[in-house]
Amino acid sequence: MFKKVLIAEDHESSGISVLKTLIDLEITDTHFVYYCDDAMERVKRSVLDHTPFDLLITDLSFDEDHRPQTIKDGAQLVSEVRKLLPEIKTLIFSIEKKVGKIDRLFKEFHIDGYVGKGRGDARELKKAILSLAENKKYLSLENKYNISKNTIELSSTELTILQLLAEGILQKNIPQHLQGKGLKSTSLSFVEKTISSLKDTFRANSSEHLIAQCKDLGII
Repeated sequence: MFKKVLIAEDHESSGISVLKTLIDLEITDTHFVYYCDDAMERVKRSVLDHTPFDLLITDLSFDEDHRPQTIKDGAQLVSEVRKLLPEIKTLIFSIEKKVGKIDRLFKEFHIDGYVGKGRGDARELKKAILSLAENKKYLSLENKYNISKNTIELSSTELTILQLLAEGILQKNIPQHLQGKGLKSTSLSFVEKTISSLKDTFRANSSEHLIAQCKDLGII
C-alpha cells in the first residue's frame, strides 16, 4: 500500500473526501495543497529529504485567483512531477466528463488512474487506489465503455486541420498553414477531402457542427 500521498485539490470539500478515503485505507502520511505550484514544491522537498511521495492525487482544473501559477492544471502537474519522480503513481480526480480528454490523459500523460467526481466517487476512489497499489491502471467501467464507444483515432494531420478550423482559418487558407508546419499533404483538394471525411466520421452537416462535435468529445 502507499506510504506517502500528495493531494492537489482547490476545493476543500473534495479534498476532505479524498483524505477520508485515505484514512479508511489506513494511509496516514498525507499532504494536502490547493495549488499546483505548491504541490511541485512539496515534491521537490520530498526528493531532497529522501522521503519521496509514491502517489499523487490531483484535480484536473484549478480555479484562477489572485495568486499567479506556473503550473496551470493537473495534467501539467503530472508531467512535471514525473520528471522528478518517474515511478510515482498518478490519479486524476476530476469533474471532467469528455471522453476524448480522459483518454488523452492516459495516452499522452500516462496517468495511472482516473475517477470522476460525482455520485459514488468515494467508492470509486477507494477502488482506484487499491488498483494502483497493485500496479494496475484504473478507470471505471462506465468511462471505459464511453471511451471505447466514442474515441476515434485521428492522424496528426487531421487533428491539425481540425485545430485550424477551430481557430477560424478559412478552408481555402489551410494548405498554406499546413505547409508552414512542414506537413507533406497540403493541397486544397486534400484538405477538402479530409474535412469531408471527418464530417462523415462525426456525422456533422457543416464545418461548424464538426468543430462543435470535436469540442464536445474533447478531441480539440
